[in-house]
Amino acid sequence: MHGITRRQLLQSAGALAPLAIRSRVVAQPGVEPLPETGPLPSSVLPRGVRARLVENVNGMRMHVLEAGYDGPRRPAVLLVHGFPELAYSWRKVMPALAQAGYRVIAPDQRGYGGTDRPADVTAYDMANLTADLVGILDALDVERAVFVGHDWGGLIVWQMPLLHPTRTAGVIGVNTPYFPRAFAQPTAIFRQLFGDNYYICHFQQPAVADAALGSDPRKVFTQLMRRGVPIAQVEARMAAAQRMPNMVEMVFENEPLGEPLLSEDDLRVYVDTFERTGFTGGINWYRNLDRNWEVTPELDGARIFVPSLMVTAEWDPVLRAEMAEPMRGYCDDLEIHTIPECGHWTQQEKPAELNAIMIDWLRRRFGTHA
Repeated sequence: MHGITRRQLLQSAGALAPLAIRSRVVAQPGVEPLPETGPLPSSVLPRGVRARLVENVNGMRMHVLEAGYDGPRRPAVLLVHGFPELAYSWRKVMPALAQAGYRVIAPDQRGYGGTDRPADVTAYDMANLTADLVGILDALDVERAVFVGHDWGGLIVWQMPLLHPTRTAGVIGVNTPYFPRAFAQPTAIFRQLFGDNYYICHFQQPAVADAALGSDPRKVFTQLMRRGVPIAQVEARMAAAQRMPNMVEMVFENEPLGEPLLSEDDLRVYVDTFERTGFTGGINWYRNLDRNWEVTPELDGARIFVPSLMVTAEWDPVLRAEMAEPMRGYCDDLEIHTIPECGHWTQQEKPAELNAIMIDWLRRRFGTHA
């Protein structure tokens, strides 16, 4: 790492693109059975959104939310959540997209909610995460989709046109931009930039953060899922602390910034789910960052050729709006929009603004009705 400038480090910080690997999809040893509760009940879902279990998706059973109906001249829209979220995180987006004329699909990703949870850490690599989305299309008889991803879901959907171009009609990144392959091992860059206590580095320790977060899911979601505040407030907090806190410290030791985002009913869905599943499945995605990077040298400088929309949030303190600007050099067909005064949880905090941007772009690029 000697001789690397801070500018180079910052250019690779953020996702440090755990770019999709072209290797064989890992088998699914020790898959945990689905919980007895099955799909989310219709009583907690918006009108027109339905839940079901889809069998044999890349060797797993997946819990999927659906809305709207397919049409021969338009792709489906597949919504991909991040950490620590669920398909339920798209509850304020799905009805609007369906009403606009699109078939909408949102899965609980592997390790989350009502979807199976493989025991092997390597089962959560990028090859499997992208193959899961193709498996959903196959199971639902969908030829192509516009993939929409938030947070970690954004990292996954930007890999779809690289790994699965024939199944990818377009990509929408929500908060998470496309990052070209990092110049060095991701965790090494994070450690040099932010130290060993940085949450991604802390997540590399087996079972440590998993146990801490799993001890009180209500605390996790009341502390983390909050409305955005100006970036200056976050920077002042970090300057006073003099180090980057890990996620366990953010949940259990820090006073949260911003107003609570979730209603009691919404909070109950998250709490009930993560009390049952724990957080290990989602944390295992982070534990594959270096592995994903190590097997992708051929993806240095890979370009995105499909129609692409990037929606940034002005007040996201981690995935900052300015981090999307370098995408203009890697995406051949790109629009960038910013939602003012919005924090990290965009589709839950500012759904009307996000829906308007996405629907306008989808209509211009893909139409609505057959």
